[in-house]
Amino acid sequence: MPLLQFNLVKDAWTPADVQEILDTAYDVTLSIFHAPQGDRYQTVSYFTPENLIMKDTGLGFERSNKRILLNIRTRPRTKDEKVAFYQQLFEQLHARFNLSAHDLMVNMVENSDADWSFDGGKAQFLTGDL
Repeated sequence: MPLLQFNLVKDAWTPADVQEILDTAYDVTLSIFHAPQGDRYQTVSYFTPENLIMKDTGLGFERSNKRILLNIRTRPRTKDEKVAFYQQLFEQLHARFNLSAHDLMVNMVENSDADWSFDGGKAQFLTGDL
């Protein structure tokens, strides 16, 4: 049940492109994290180029307006799962959009089952409903 929050530059991607980005990330989530079908939670926020600041952390490169900042909230994942997720997501986005390596940044924040309520103010993981 990862929650994927995409931050994009407004008008840099077509609506069809955005849908393909979301579908691609969902497929990678299923593949790498073994999430069940239908376990899909994604949001997209748009920013002006000036309001989506993604510097290079001193690595010496520049990013284009096609930059994607992806925040993921998820259960704890192994180092291998994280590395595989980052790599597979980039490879697929690069193949589909020729996305530059510099234009994808991913931040993963871990949480636990107790941090989720899916409806009705219930903690379904804690009550055994899930």
